[in-house]
Amino acid sequence: MPEPKRLIEPEDLYRYSWVSDPAIHPVTSSVAYVYKEIDQDKNDYKTHIRVVSIDGREDASLTDGPKDFAPSWSPDGLKLGFLRVNENGKQVWLADVSDGTTVQLTSAKQGVAAFVWSPDGNAIAYTSRISEEEAQEKRSQDEIRKLEGRRGRSYERTIPKAEGSGWWDGRYSQLFRVEVASGAVTQLTAGAFNVSQPMWTGDGSKLAFLSKKLDDPKLDADLISYQDLFTVSAAGGELCRITNRSLSISEFSFSPDGSTIALIAEDRKYGSGTQSSIYTVLNTGGTPVAWQGTDVQVGNYILNDMRTAAVRPGPSFAADGKSVFAIGTYHGQAQLYRFSAGEEPVAVSLGERDIYQFAETGDARYFIVLSMDAHGSGELYRLDRLSGEELRLTSWNKAAMEELDISFPETFWFDSTDGDRIQGWMLRPPALPQGAKAPLVLVIHGGPHAMYAPTYSHELQTLASAGYAVLYVNPRGSFGYGQSFAQSCRGDFGGGDYRNLMDAVDVALERFDFVDATRLGVMGGSYGGLMTNWIISQNNRFQAAVSQRCISNWLSFYGTSDIGISYTEGIVGGNPWEQQALLLGKSPLTYVSSVKAPVLIMHGEQDFRCPVGQSDEWYTALKRLGKQTKLIRYPGSNHAFLKSGKPSYRVEALREVNAWLDNHLAAAGGTGGVPDEA
Repeated sequence: MPEPKRLIEPEDLYRYSWVSDPAIHPVTSSVAYVYKEIDQDKNDYKTHIRVVSIDGREDASLTDGPKDFAPSWSPDGLKLGFLRVNENGKQVWLADVSDGTTVQLTSAKQGVAAFVWSPDGNAIAYTSRISEEEAQEKRSQDEIRKLEGRRGRSYERTIPKAEGSGWWDGRYSQLFRVEVASGAVTQLTAGAFNVSQPMWTGDGSKLAFLSKKLDDPKLDADLISYQDLFTVSAAGGELCRITNRSLSISEFSFSPDGSTIALIAEDRKYGSGTQSSIYTVLNTGGTPVAWQGTDVQVGNYILNDMRTAAVRPGPSFAADGKSVFAIGTYHGQAQLYRFSAGEEPVAVSLGERDIYQFAETGDARYFIVLSMDAHGSGELYRLDRLSGEELRLTSWNKAAMEELDISFPETFWFDSTDGDRIQGWMLRPPALPQGAKAPLVLVIHGGPHAMYAPTYSHELQTLASAGYAVLYVNPRGSFGYGQSFAQSCRGDFGGGDYRNLMDAVDVALERFDFVDATRLGVMGGSYGGLMTNWIISQNNRFQAAVSQRCISNWLSFYGTSDIGISYTEGIVGGNPWEQQALLLGKSPLTYVSSVKAPVLIMHGEQDFRCPVGQSDEWYTALKRLGKQTKLIRYPGSNHAFLKSGKPSYRVEALREVNAWLDNHLAAAGGTGGVPDEA
């Protein structure tokens, strides 16, 4: 008899492993990748680099961490470059494959953000932040800290802060070249602009990169949406602008002969709701040519708390140079697609899955994909391009998953009252007795231009295991359902998106007989937190709410968020001095007196995307009105703390959510809600 499976608990987060960043050896096709796990004693994550053979039979550590990532093989395969974080900051290190020794290559004062090998392997190009003030660069870190402690920080930029990096320190990311043999460093770019994603041309004579470099001093880079492609000589010198200030480019790659560059980009016609497309441009510059538009959103826009990869793969040219491979988001899936000019994209991978990174072997025989599905966290797979056969290369989470009683999502579609075709999923509580009813929790994703998928989520599984029927859908504004659907929430916040979600609850109550209509909860983070606040201020059908990383007041959000200007003007359609009434009318805070549901509010204190003040305002108003509410602030945590923050915070947050829902939903009767031990 097989061992009985057990329900999933918040603490199971400590048992997971994550893999990411596959890098294929140029000779053996073995795959270097990052292995990540939680160090519970240090309340942190630790990573090291491993190498798995192309047949999956051998898998061994190459570095010892505990903060090693971003592996990249030298062209001859004799060395592996990677980034390591230690007392010297984040620097490029080299591992010698023959003897396993590692040496530090760079010593950038502000660390290295990204690096890439030259085609001959003699040099590495990297990006690092520096100040334009020579005196500032000459100061030591101790001198800088002492000076900052004696004077105020001044800013003249329109948006002097950013989520994940905080307040701007006056430095710009520039491009450097370091010689592998001697360690000699040459700065290749300079100026009041940032450089990202460096890439060598095939002959090694130039480097290409992305930048929002402006030629007109009257223009404000913080208010410009486009990002262009540039090249510079490998020895430095004048920059050459390749694209024409018409696109916001996110990734790019060269064709096999180097004559053409493929871009993943958007023209920002619909602001944040603009779908990405494939474009091509000649390496000599000109106007990028858009390939056929499609409902497939190029790139991966699935939100999930079980993914660790940060590097988004760019387009990869096929050997013929006429088509490219890229990940696409469509109808609750993220697949690897082949894109060809003037044609609909064709999926190369199959099945219900979330593919979020890929690489191609040098002989073009295999794709190595990082993929997850409903059965557990992501693993590496080998996809045979000729036969379509798949081979699983890693199985780090298999043993843990086999112990757990996973609730597998049931997909459903419905036509909303507005005429939208909406896709959603339902998780049935695994321990729910036959014939019993469970309280329902509607979970709303952020973005809003993102997408839920029927893949394994620790957050949603803990809810289901605690006895809740979990409903999650992709309302209007979500990517993966066409351009019209993605843009339709802009300028209509609280309209069609709200009605889609309410329709979803009605459909779920009608279709799923195990749902208790008298016990309803709602929760979400970021845009989902905003929508949670909006929903409970507009109707009283929910008996409990959890608002995470929310927005409550568009007037204050406009000037305090790092995206306050563009997001408010795009989603709502106004600014505080000209459309004050509009912003007030779309702010949940305006209707706070109508809230009846008890509200749990959770926020990271270093959140620059949705500043913690938004939760403070919401909490203060609820308390002043005598409403039932609780505020939890997480020190040192940013907007992503529930997905990548301190492990203890993530576990505690899940326990707090379950406890709150248990107190306000399970007590109404029925079987839902497993009591919290705390």
